[in-house]
Amino acid sequence: QVQLVESGGGLVQSGGSLRLSCAASGSGFSIGGMGWYRQVPGKQRELVARITSGGSTNSADSVKGRFTISRDNAKKSVYLQMNSLKPEDTAVYYCNAYISRLGVRYDYWGQGTQVTVSS
Repeated sequence: QVQLVESGGGLVQSGGSLRLSCAASGSGFSIGGMGWYRQVPGKQRELVARITSGGSTNSADSVKGRFTISRDNAKKSVYLQMNSLKPEDTAVYYCNAYISRLGVRYDYWGQGTQVTVSS
């Protein structure tokens, strides 16, 4: 019943900006912490940024000052504003959320959205 639907990825030139969105659809659930991760083929998935249900954030050193994570609890959504993009930011970006249903916690992942930064 629950899905994390991502949008906003695409091709952008170095120095440009993109805004990723992720909305939880379905019913009968509540959301805890949410975050964004990214992965390059052949490498481990890495944390980009996370945000707690209360709004506290943390992010990777490589994106600090450039990326900002936010959430809208009413819309059950999390966002990642990416500015000053660099070629090394190229990856598949995944939305993540801890979701509770019937009192049980689950770790959900979005389908991934490709971000490509050209030089």
